[in-house]
Amino acid sequence: MSEDVPRMTSYRPYLLRALTEWINDNGMTPHILVDASVPGVQVPPGVVREGKVVLNIADRAVVGLHIDNAWIGFTARFGGVSQPVSVPVNAVLAVYARETGQGMVLPEEAGLPPGHEGEGHDGPPDDTTPPEPPPAGKRPHLRVVK
Repeated sequence: MSEDVPRMTSYRPYLLRALTEWINDNGMTPHILVDASVPGVQVPPGVVREGKVVLNIADRAVVGLHIDNAWIGFTARFGGVSQPVSVPVNAVLAVYARETGQGMVLPEEAGLPPGHEGEGHDGPPDDTTPPEPPPAGKRPHLRVVK
C-alpha cells in the first residue's frame, strides 16, 4: 500500500455492532467470546474459563449496553449481583447467536499486533487482579458456519 493512502480505522467494532444487530433482529440471543487475557478486560473473577469468557449481551440480560469503536461496556448480573463489565473491542474473538451458534469469529486485522487495536483511546484502567479459574463445568461451544 502506498504511504500517501490514509490509514483506516478498525473494522472490528463495525462487524461487532452489525452482527449483534443481525442476531437481535432475528429474535436470537447475542453472545460474545472474549479473550480475558487482553489488558483492560474487566469481568468478574470466576466467570473466566481457560482465559476466555462468554458474555450474553442481549438487551434483556444487560443494562446500558454501549459499543463504541474501542470499548464495550454494560452492567450485568453475575450470581445475582450487578457488576460492571468493560471489554476492549480487540479482546472480542467471536459474536454468535446462543440458540443456533451462527455468527462470526472476528478476524485479526493486518498491520496491528494483537491487543493494539483502538490504541490511544481512554478506557478503564488495567488494575484488575487475575481471575481464579472456576470449577470445571459445561463449556460453551462455537459452530463453524460456512
